[in-house]
Amino acid sequence: MNQDLSIFQLILHATLVVKIVMALLLLMSLASWTVIFGKFFGLGRVRGLNDDFEREFWSGRNLNDLYNLASDSPRKGGPMERIFASGMREFLKLRERRVNDAGALLDGARRAMRASFQREMDAVESHLSFLASVGSVAPYVGLFGTVWGIMHAFTGLANMQQVTLATVAPGIAEALVATAIGLFAAIPAVVAYNRYARDIDRVAIKLETFIEEFSNILHRNIGHAPGLPGQVGQ
Repeated sequence: MNQDLSIFQLILHATLVVKIVMALLLLMSLASWTVIFGKFFGLGRVRGLNDDFEREFWSGRNLNDLYNLASDSPRKGGPMERIFASGMREFLKLRERRVNDAGALLDGARRAMRASFQREMDAVESHLSFLASVGSVAPYVGLFGTVWGIMHAFTGLANMQQVTLATVAPGIAEALVATAIGLFAAIPAVVAYNRYARDIDRVAIKLETFIEEFSNILHRNIGHAPGLPGQVGQ
């Protein structure tokens, strides 16, 4: 009996529809774990690059040098560095066009940084909705497989004159495996989604704070002689 009711035997003797449901759930679980590990390392890299650039930015280094470094290797930098580069680029273009209105300069730089911010957040949030979909859909897919398996089991018992627990148990057990696999796919996806959504919110708050702080620095440098802004904090 123990051998007949093992997980492997239950899956092997399940109906075709239940097997398809199980295979689909296993693929969903595999894909969600791929996203989970990818987001784990990706968000860690984003936080590290942002922290490195923020330390460099507030170290008092000339903004021209930071902008040149960010422009030379945009793909190697983090979201904060690319946002800084987009704001500086727009600010310098407007200065080259002899735009002297302080509001126009700041609005142009802020719009460029906001557009870059949206692009960066779209990249950071990529595949996050997939985890939410797996977390919400997988239990119902597993439940569908369970209901189908139970229906098939009871249909097979209709022609039996004597029904015992030994005849009912295998069919019910193999149907419940689909629900178990659905929960196995859904629970890690939900936990990871909640964790990463909170981490992404922190990244967004940090980037928005940087945009405001850098806008204040640009505002203080608007009254300087034409050219590039000076040191941070001037």
